[in-house]
Amino acid sequence: MTATPPLSRRLLAEFLGSAFLAGVVIGSGIAAQQLSPGDTGLQLLENAAATAAGLFTIILMFGPVSGGHFNPVVSLVDAAFGGIRRRHALAYLPAQVAGCIVGAIAANGMFAKAAISISTKHRASPAHLFSEVIATAGLLLVIFSLARTRRLGSAPAAVGAYIGAAYFFTSSTSFANPAISVGRMFSNTFAGIAPASVPGFVVAQLIGGAFAIVIVRVLYPDVGPAAAAEIVVPHGHEAEHGDGSLPAPAPARQAH
Repeated sequence: MTATPPLSRRLLAEFLGSAFLAGVVIGSGIAAQQLSPGDTGLQLLENAAATAAGLFTIILMFGPVSGGHFNPVVSLVDAAFGGIRRRHALAYLPAQVAGCIVGAIAANGMFAKAAISISTKHRASPAHLFSEVIATAGLLLVIFSLARTRRLGSAPAAVGAYIGAAYFFTSSTSFANPAISVGRMFSNTFAGIAPASVPGFVVAQLIGGAFAIVIVRVLYPDVGPAAAAEIVVPHGHEAEHGDGSLPAPAPARQAH
């Protein structure tokens, strides 16, 4: 079992990973608009492919330090299962949101856009919000099923593949992440979202996370702190008991 990196390093990893994620999502959306003007389907395909590949590599870069959450719902659900201390999960949240905002500003700058341009793209229809519940619940099920069944090596690819697919099978294009929802407000481009739509998206994503907790508990009733501590990428074990004490280290597993 590897030692848990200091919280400061994990927060930096979450900030940088979230910034890169927003940069990939928004930057590839701008590029898609420029490369394929007038063809929305092709633009979405380009955006989805870049996001899936980018998310895969970003998790590989920063996951060993922080676990590769880059998503407040992932952090909150991980804390609910005991994989991360609750106060540390709350510390992750501002780092993730700030990272996504910085990533959005960077993406605007890379394409000679105004550093901050508030999106006017309204998305909060009932179908969009329902899609966000489904998209977020599905993302959490992917993550926790892999952790519980010891297929952690597949997590970066599986998460990237799921998000890439969900761009097409959800009407909302699967934000599934409150931090990226906030960050995308700051770019009035293909991947943007109007500020008025963000609260509904965030609520829907939190509801999706709550549904995921229930479903994971039913499908995998023995998910505990040891398994939860290893999502999305193993990065040490800091799970705590209800009284705040740390559990004894789990026995080392044999490599297969």
